[in-house]
Amino acid sequence: MTVPPPTPPRPPAIRADLWNRAALARAARSRVVVAVAVGALLVLVLVGLWVWRLAFAELPPIPDKAALWSLNRPPGATFLDYQGQLIGQRGPRHGPPVPLKAMPKYLPQAFLAAEDRRFYHHGGVDLSSVLRALKADLGAHRVVQGGSTITQQVARNIFLTPEQSLRRKLQEAALALRIEGMMSKDEILELYLNRIYFGGGAYGVEAAAQTYFGKPAGKLSLAEAALLAALPKAPTRLDPANDLAAAIGRSRHVLSAMQKEGWISPADVAYALAHPPVLAEEASTEGDFGYVLDLAAKEAKTLLAHPPPDLVVRLAVDPRLQTEAARAVRAGVAQFSARGASEAALVALAPDGGVRALVGGLDHRDSPFDRATQAKRQPGSAFKPFVYAAALEAGLAPDDVRPDAPVRIGDYAPTNSDGLYIGNVTLAEALARSINTVAVRVTSEIGVERVAELARRFGLKDIPAHPDLPIALGAYETTLLDLTSAYQVVQNGGGRVQPYLIESIANARGDILYRRNPRPAEAVYDERRAATLTQMLRGVIEAPYGTGRRAALDRPAAGKTGTSQNYRDAWFVGFTPDWVCGVWMGDDRGRPMKGVAGGEGPAQVWRQFMLAAHEGLPPRAFDRAVAKADPRDAFYAGLAEEFERDARTGRP
Repeated sequence: MTVPPPTPPRPPAIRADLWNRAALARAARSRVVVAVAVGALLVLVLVGLWVWRLAFAELPPIPDKAALWSLNRPPGATFLDYQGQLIGQRGPRHGPPVPLKAMPKYLPQAFLAAEDRRFYHHGGVDLSSVLRALKADLGAHRVVQGGSTITQQVARNIFLTPEQSLRRKLQEAALALRIEGMMSKDEILELYLNRIYFGGGAYGVEAAAQTYFGKPAGKLSLAEAALLAALPKAPTRLDPANDLAAAIGRSRHVLSAMQKEGWISPADVAYALAHPPVLAEEASTEGDFGYVLDLAAKEAKTLLAHPPPDLVVRLAVDPRLQTEAARAVRAGVAQFSARGASEAALVALAPDGGVRALVGGLDHRDSPFDRATQAKRQPGSAFKPFVYAAALEAGLAPDDVRPDAPVRIGDYAPTNSDGLYIGNVTLAEALARSINTVAVRVTSEIGVERVAELARRFGLKDIPAHPDLPIALGAYETTLLDLTSAYQVVQNGGGRVQPYLIESIANARGDILYRRNPRPAEAVYDERRAATLTQMLRGVIEAPYGTGRRAALDRPAAGKTGTSQNYRDAWFVGFTPDWVCGVWMGDDRGRPMKGVAGGEGPAQVWRQFMLAAHEGLPPRAFDRAVAKADPRDAFYAGLAEEFERDARTGRP
């Protein structure tokens, strides 16, 4: 019997195959997972690279925080008077920086209520505000809320464009985080309030307060603060000058938000609503300051080698005196216009040379040409004080006598303006009467070069190197500012000071870029002789025969008239111990006036201004101590008596 072979055992390959299949399936799934993960990671990397390229590849660098005050700021210049008050602006109006501590508490709170109530509780980007804005935008199917914090607005205003795009929003957020890392919250809020645009060309709360309410930011009421806080959202649409009702309407929401935050009481809100803001009257361009601002803008560029785009320039000008000067000039021209006077100019200097008032013409809008600093004209007899100053320096005295008679020196034979001669006169009387023949004789006697050198020493820089004898009668041109400054040497007892208009220049942050360095007067003339010449010039105004009697004040004053040939130019320049002032009157085309001399129109303009300038100042005498030291100045002991005697006897 054949035994069947045993059944071979089931090969283990079947179990292994099943295992392998499962392993392969698991491996395949793993590969898929890995591929998906790698793909997702790659997508994330690509998205990240795209976002980085979109937002951060060209992110502008942030300089130090001080530079943020002027970086990318629209160029403009702000001008302040000698006390630091705003008097004018050129270009966009940038107010001087106002620190938070100088603002009423409710002013920054109004902006926080309007723009970013959680400002002090986020790090530059407020996610809750972003989500709230996103929800509102999706619901409205358009952008209705921005969600930008105050820090983001600072970043956008300084570094970015106002475009509505994802790229700009990402850049804005990134820059905001950087700003928060380098500045405190108070510093950011202060920067925001001083740089935000309010419409009407005004940047910063100070410029806005002055533009809309005519007052500094530190004096704004609650209602006014709420209205300003309403503007940055839509400065053009809500410009109060165009739609005051819309601006006030939004300001009510600001007040409500402030009350909700507990920053103001219901009574505060009620009072603000009962006393709505009233806009200031719109100023007429630059008013009486046009010529001053032109000169200041020009000088500021020369004082700074690399000026920033915006400047805050503090001037020596006194607004009250500037207004009085413009008023006097207009009144004077109106009075003498029928006799050919069509323009006039005035300059007033403080004893240290500060330009307290400068009027370059009747109306800057009609003619910006500055007749006080740009026009060069012959001063006529207004130059004679320098002739007699040189004569005193050469050893002559006020009571020395010279003949008033026809004179001929070479081919030069000048006459007096009236064609008359009175015989022998003292030098003091010759100056008071403005006698031409004596001035020419004295100049010839002491030398033309001596007179010219003294005039240049006093500041008349346009005197030529080798002038001719007609210099005695003011035949060489000068500006009103230079002539007035030269008279100040006499007022200052022989000390020359450089006239100046600019006190200081700062940038938007308040950093001083230039400050005038006060210097003592340069001694260019003997003090005793200056006192003597002052007394001689008093005779021009106080003597019965003086040519400047119409300039008489209620106090001691000294000065000199001047009239160029054929009455083309008329001048009066004079001073008291407190002020020196010069006036020119004439016609831009050089046409002769009808007999308008320096002792008429200019003297009357000078007097009107000087009366206003001395308002509230007690009369002061010129220093006589120096004059008493010279025995020959006994002339002055009887000066008043002589004037009185002449008045009694009717001497012309």
